[in-house]
Amino acid sequence: MATASTLSAAHLSSLSAHHHHDHRRRHDDPRLFLFLKPSKPSFGFPKFSLLSSSSISRPAAAVTRAGDVDTSFFETVNPDADVAFDPPAPPEGFVPPPSFDDGPLETEDEIASAYEELYGPAYSGVSVLGNDVSVMDSKVKKTTGFGKVKREKVKDGFEERVVQVRRVTKVVKGGKQLHFRAIVVVGDKKGQVGVGVGKAKEVIGAVQKSAVNARRNIITVPMTKYLTFPHRSEGDYGAAKVMLRPASPGTGVIAGGAVRIVLEMAGVENALGKQLRSKNALNNARATVVAVQKMRQFRDVALERGIPMEELWK
Repeated sequence: MATASTLSAAHLSSLSAHHHHDHRRRHDDPRLFLFLKPSKPSFGFPKFSLLSSSSISRPAAAVTRAGDVDTSFFETVNPDADVAFDPPAPPEGFVPPPSFDDGPLETEDEIASAYEELYGPAYSGVSVLGNDVSVMDSKVKKTTGFGKVKREKVKDGFEERVVQVRRVTKVVKGGKQLHFRAIVVVGDKKGQVGVGVGKAKEVIGAVQKSAVNARRNIITVPMTKYLTFPHRSEGDYGAAKVMLRPASPGTGVIAGGAVRIVLEMAGVENALGKQLRSKNALNNARATVVAVQKMRQFRDVALERGIPMEELWK
C-alpha cells in the first residue's frame, strides 16, 4: 500500500513540475493538452499514466485556433430585443386535438369507482364495483383494558363453524408442550366452502388460524336449481372415503359428522352423504371437498363435447 501511494505521489509531482516548466511554451498552442488516464487500481489506489494530445483523435473543427472562429453572427444579434413569434404553418388536413375542458364530464359513478379503486369501498361508504363495504382487515388489533390483544372477525360474507377442537401434545427436551388444534369450515351458503385447520396455545387462536386457513382453500360446489348435486360422486382422503348422492326436493341433508357441516355451509339443502371408512373429522371433511371437486355441471360437459344439453339424457 505504501509503494502504491509513493508511486502515485511521484507521478503527480512529476506531472505538475513538467507542466509548470512548459507552461509558457504550451499556453500559446491550444491543441496541446495533458490528460491523466486512470489505469487498473492496485491496493485501492488508482495509477495514472501520462497521455499526449497526439494519441487522442480530435475532429478537425475542434482543432481550429481560438482566433479563427467566426462570431459575426452573434455580434449582430441583440439579446435584449423583442423577437416576434412566427410559428410554422400547419400542414394540410391538420385537425387540432380537442381541449381537456371540451371533453365529456365524468359521471358520479365513474368518480366513485375511481376513488374506490384507490382507497377502497369504505372511503365513500357505498360500493360501485360490488365490493363489501364492511370488509375489515383481520390483522387489525385492539388492545383491551387488561392488556390483551383482541382481533375482530372479518366481515366478508362467510360464516364459520367449528367442527372439532382437540388437545395435542409435543414432546420436547424439556417436557411436553400442550397446544390446541381446531378444524373450522367456512362458507357463504351460496356454493362457496372451505376447510381449514390450525394450532395454537389457546383455543381462540387456534380457531382464528384455522378460519384463515379455510379462507385460503375456498372451492365452488356445483349445484342444480333444487340445491342438490348434479350427479353422484365419491372422494378419498387418507383413510377416509365419502359417498355423495343427489336427492329430490324436500329430502334435506342426510349425512353425519363433518360431511353434514361441509354440505350445510356450502348451501346444499337436498343431498345424501355417507362416511364409509375412517371416522376422522378432518379427513372426512377433506374427502367431502375432494368428492365435490370431481362433480361437473351438465352445461360444462355439453360445452366441451359440442352437443346440446338434451343429448346428454338420450
